[in-house]
Amino acid sequence: MSIASSLGLVADEAIVLQNSNRLTARLLPCDVLARVAPAGRHVGQLEIELAQRLAGSGSPVAVLEPRVEPCVYEHDGFAVTLWTYYEPAPAHEVPPADYASALKHLHAGMRELDVPVPHFTDRVGQAQLLVANRDRTPALADADRELLGDTLRVLKRRIGERGRPEQLLHGEPHPGNVLSTKSGPLFIDLETCCRGPVEFDLAHAPEEVGERYTDADQGLLRECRTLVLAMITTWRWDRDDQLPNGRQLAAEWLSQIRAAL
Repeated sequence: MSIASSLGLVADEAIVLQNSNRLTARLLPCDVLARVAPAGRHVGQLEIELAQRLAGSGSPVAVLEPRVEPCVYEHDGFAVTLWTYYEPAPAHEVPPADYASALKHLHAGMRELDVPVPHFTDRVGQAQLLVANRDRTPALADADRELLGDTLRVLKRRIGERGRPEQLLHGEPHPGNVLSTKSGPLFIDLETCCRGPVEFDLAHAPEEVGERYTDADQGLLRECRTLVLAMITTWRWDRDDQLPNGRQLAAEWLSQIRAAL
């Protein structure tokens, strides 16, 4: 609120919309969306650049707040970016066909961009390091640690050996990063961008979306789904993870991984 006010925006109230590893709040009455994260873990400048370039090409992404300079604002150890607030559509869930079409449109726009981002295997490697670090994941049982480690290692190698075309990806286009707006689905949270096959992105979306995404390799998609499940399960065992009900989800996802294998 202090940052918004210093920029000439009237912010008398902040309504928290999401609070986990990063906080999202709607500022009123200026009606701006503020995304807040610890300054040391934020890569907002890349997200801003990608959002501007993708929006400029007509890709389905949320846009920055036009009344202020597009940059990362720091205050008291936090990094803040300001975005346009979109009034939700009456139906909050995006229909699978619209979801798949929007993601395909986003991928088409991303193929035109050449920006340095991590490879998807780098992100898998981060999860592998977390599994191996008992200090960071002290509550993870040995059998579960072995399951996650083996799953990450084997599927990272197997997916890489398939030789599918690779491109710039959103990184985590799950339903929580898709806004259902009156003008159609819009993707947010571009800080997780990476490079890899489109099936890695599709693995974050509901199964019905993958079924409607033309040209997707369904066999590769099944392997990517298990890989992504192992990755997000690993994040939940991080002692610093703040996702609500994270440990409960982690236990459920471990069971799903065992069933998938």
